[in-house]
Parts: sequence; C-alpha cells; structure tokens
Amino acid sequence: MKYHELAITRQKKPKRVGRGISAGQGKTAGRGTKGQNSRAGGRRRPGFEGGQTPLMQQLPKLRGFKSHRPVVENIYTGQLAAFNGQTVDNFVLFKAGLITSPHVKVKLVVKGELTAKVTVNLQAASKSAETMIIKAGGSFKVVPQIARTAKDSKQAK
Repeated sequence: MKYHELAITRQKKPKRVGRGISAGQGKTAGRGTKGQNSRAGGRRRPGFEGGQTPLMQQLPKLRGFKSHRPVVENIYTGQLAAFNGQTVDNFVLFKAGLITSPHVKVKLVVKGELTAKVTVNLQAASKSAETMIIKAGGSFKVVPQIARTAKDSKQAK
C-alpha cells in the first residue's frame, strides 16, 4: 500500500472562536472590529444594498421593462341596464364604448343595481354579480378571451 492509496476521511474539527487570545481566534474572533457583520445576528437579507433601492425593485421602473400581466377591464352591473334583453359579450361592450378592445379580458363587478334581464357571456364575474344577474332573470356564462387575428393586430398598429 502506498501513501496516496490510503482511504481515510479527514476529520477537521471546527475552530472554537472567541475563546481567548491564546486560542488564535480570540477577541474579535475573525469578524474585524465594529460594523454590522461583527455583531451577533448582524446579517443582511438577500438583495439588501445598504438602504439603496435594491435592483429587484428597480427593474420594473427602468426603461424598456415590459409587464406581461394580462390587462383585465371591469364592467359594472349598473352599466348592463342599457342592454335590456340582449346578449352582452366583448363585441357589444366594445361597440358601446365601455371597453377599449374586444380582445381584452373583461370582469363583471357589482356597482349599481341591475333589474334588466340580460344574458352575459364574459371571461369573469364576481360571485355577487352572478347572483345579481340570475336574480334579475338573466344568465351568466364564462367564455374564453377572444384571440386576435393577424388582421386585427395590423389594424391596432
């Protein structure tokens, strides 16, 4: 057997710091003098930049940053009174000027009274808005968002 063929596991004991001058790691125990990192529990959280706004919070404010969160527009129950007896969908709301495009997600929210019987086909609605529609004699159906065609995206530009 040769020296380099020995199969041993090295067992180095951890240094016992702060145990006096003669121990080699006494007094400040290798932490330096004063400052945040010399104290017990004195560590900075990840991303901390000394009080300056961290990069992860700056990024959304920088030029060229684009949010990929889908835009959701709200419609109120009080606005549906004008569509008495009709079927309300994205195209009807767009023609009425209540939403910016027929291709956005639309959510129905309670604000105002609804007495008209209306059939609503939208992407989302609050629970209380759904019950208000059913109480008025109408119905609500969840439909997927209307995708843009190549022709629509050219006209938007």
